[in-house]
Amino acid sequence: MKKKLVSVLLCATMIATMVAGCGSSGGTQKDDSSSKTKTEDAKKSDDTTTASSDTEFGKALAQVDKDLAPLPKKDSGMKLAAIESTLSNSFWVTMQEGYKDAAKAYGVSIDVQATDSDTDTSGQLDILNNMLVKDYNAIAVSPLTEDCLISGIAAANKDDVKIITTGNQVNEDMLKQAGGNLDAKITVDFYNQGVMGAQYIIDKTGGKGKVAVIAGNEGGTQADARRDGAKETFEKAGMDVVDVKQCDFDAQKAYDATTSIIEANPDLVGIACGNDDMALGVVRALQEKNMKDKVKVVGVDFTTEAKSSIEEGTYDATVAMSPYLMGREAVIIMLKALEGQDVSEVGDSTPMVLVDKSNVNEMSDWK
Repeated sequence: MKKKLVSVLLCATMIATMVAGCGSSGGTQKDDSSSKTKTEDAKKSDDTTTASSDTEFGKALAQVDKDLAPLPKKDSGMKLAAIESTLSNSFWVTMQEGYKDAAKAYGVSIDVQATDSDTDTSGQLDILNNMLVKDYNAIAVSPLTEDCLISGIAAANKDDVKIITTGNQVNEDMLKQAGGNLDAKITVDFYNQGVMGAQYIIDKTGGKGKVAVIAGNEGGTQADARRDGAKETFEKAGMDVVDVKQCDFDAQKAYDATTSIIEANPDLVGIACGNDDMALGVVRALQEKNMKDKVKVVGVDFTTEAKSSIEEGTYDATVAMSPYLMGREAVIIMLKALEGQDVSEVGDSTPMVLVDKSNVNEMSDWK
């Protein structure tokens, strides 16, 4: 697949070069420069997302657009909206950028709002209900729990507003009972993220010793799946899971939980975390106890802060996903749904990569 994708991109590059060369022949140097500037400006306004096809992110970007073809028409005038979790987490900030850049590229508007915290379920429902009186054509939601937006989604259906979920899912049995439905789902294999993180620790420790799991908010799609993926992978490898703590994606709670865990288990060898914010809280607790060199720590998201810590050597690894591309996918899928295209089986095209000091330099433009 990668070889095929690279071949397609190389062919596209050669064709683009030939066209540019033909267009510049026969004119003065001044005219050529003016034409080139106009072409570059047009390209920038046409799509704000730029990435080299030689990087992991560039390849992922090209793959997303390929998988979502046929792409929707531009400048449709549609009004879109999106609901995220707290913008104090850089994951959601990057996803917001993906939403906004894609909307700009497609010539539509988008209103991106977020909750005050990762556990503000009532606040998230309030945001959705308030959006329903603003004539949005479609709304993308990342539910904090599987049931917190049920009533709002059902109300959106009655108003003929397209609703898609991005990553986090809803309980579809409950939604059906409430008379609601989803137009599309961007699904993510959160369970495998937990597996990947735990497997890294298993590989680094030889699968022997005591480990712990620091999880997010109980009841959250991604939190529960990452927790279970890590715990069950450790157990299958024969490692001793001494504790599982729900820390609501909060760095301070993860710090406090880790302090308690290592006091009871000073021979701990690894901790798998549900996101990077919590993982960095874990790292801080271990550093203060002079135990970081003895305990492998893995998280999920590959946030800016995580990248810096891996480069510095204070944080071992993280499972990278691309919130930026998820935001881009969501905009494209909302517009496809509004055109009447079948988006019921779109799935997810964003890749997952285990990042540690061995490959962090290859992820320089990842977002």
